[in-house]
Amino acid sequence: MSILIETEREGTLRQRIVFNDHEALYADAPISAGGEESAPDPHDYFDISLATCKALTVVMYARKKEMPLDGVSIRVTRDSSDERDGRYRLQVDIGLIGDLSAQARDRLLEVADQCPIHKLMTSGQIEIDTHAHLGGA
Repeated sequence: MSILIETEREGTLRQRIVFNDHEALYADAPISAGGEESAPDPHDYFDISLATCKALTVVMYARKKEMPLDGVSIRVTRDSSDERDGRYRLQVDIGLIGDLSAQARDRLLEVADQCPIHKLMTSGQIEIDTHAHLGGA
């Protein structure tokens, strides 16, 4: 898998994101940082990846176990006020839609915390090697 990010227009912070054969996504910075706030910023995508992974993980588990889960609703609330001190807090509220027992709901909440992105964000070790090259990607 490869992701290509390119500045959409000279003089702006807006970036075009292309990966595999998917339609392009966009990212921008908030107005307070000099962007146009025309698309999610990188923190938004970080938070979105957690919510999406939890949703997919819960739905896949419920399917596998043949639980009567009709859908999920996930809201992520960010507190980045202490980010400069190394603390980034995300509150995740999950709505489980369907005729589920209390035991099934509890199990699905446990499963949500076992999604790969949650594990990566909380206990994974990530290594990043950045290299410069001339011209476009």
